[in-house]
Amino acid sequence: MITDPALLKTALVCQKNEITEYRIYTKLAELCPNDHNARILRSLAQDERRHSLFWESHTGRKMAPGAFKAFGTVLLARALGLTFVLKQMEKNESVAAKKYQMLIEAYPEIEKISADEDAHEQALLACLDEELLRYTGSVVLGLNDALVELTGALAGFTLALGETKMISIAGLITGVSAAFSMAASEYLSAKADGDSKAATSSLYTGGAYFITVVLLILPFLIVPNKFHALAITLAVAVFIIFLFNYYLSVAKNLSFKKRFAEMAAISLGVAGLSFGVGWLLNRLMGV
Repeated sequence: MITDPALLKTALVCQKNEITEYRIYTKLAELCPNDHNARILRSLAQDERRHSLFWESHTGRKMAPGAFKAFGTVLLARALGLTFVLKQMEKNESVAAKKYQMLIEAYPEIEKISADEDAHEQALLACLDEELLRYTGSVVLGLNDALVELTGALAGFTLALGETKMISIAGLITGVSAAFSMAASEYLSAKADGDSKAATSSLYTGGAYFITVVLLILPFLIVPNKFHALAITLAVAVFIIFLFNYYLSVAKNLSFKKRFAEMAAISLGVAGLSFGVGWLLNRLMGV
């Protein structure tokens, strides 16, 4: 039984986290339509329950789960997907583990128990089967092409055309046409590779392209000054790149900085070149 006040306080924090995560995994398992994922979530819940009981045996106290944290996490998982939220939880847990070093020093057996359970949890998380992650390549294709092509096109239109209304119309026609073209190309490519889910791949590609088009053109519809609108569009493009790469870095354990820097450099570089082409055409042709 832990009697030291400082150790007891830290142990109670651990216990609270474990029983809260037990509640989260249990609730997610109840809501999950995929039987395979539901089984994994129930197994993770039992791990967290064992963790909680372990700490309870050392603190001598019962702890209630954090209702607000559990509700918020379940809501976020339904919005962003299981894999992203669960891996983010694990990442936060590994960061918090540094604070528990004094517990390990006082009770060395905790380290082995924690390591064994963490390995089990990571193995279970790796088995999650989520549709969005299966089509990450299709989403990347649509998102990246829209960012590169449309930021470039809008930068060129900004100098080649006069009003924001004309720029937004030209951009929308270009973007929607390209979205259909990308979806069709992805379908034909996947079909040629014998992919039975070719139609789904094409929907993810075209959908990602179309959503990106809308977000990039929106500033030209609401901001009267075309140069201000372009600056906002470029900022939106960087923000989209940031969010998507952060999602991938967590959900698929990929490098965030390298992927973010590469996508941002390509999109902004193409926009800069297109802006230069628009300026040149404006000077030479007097458009």
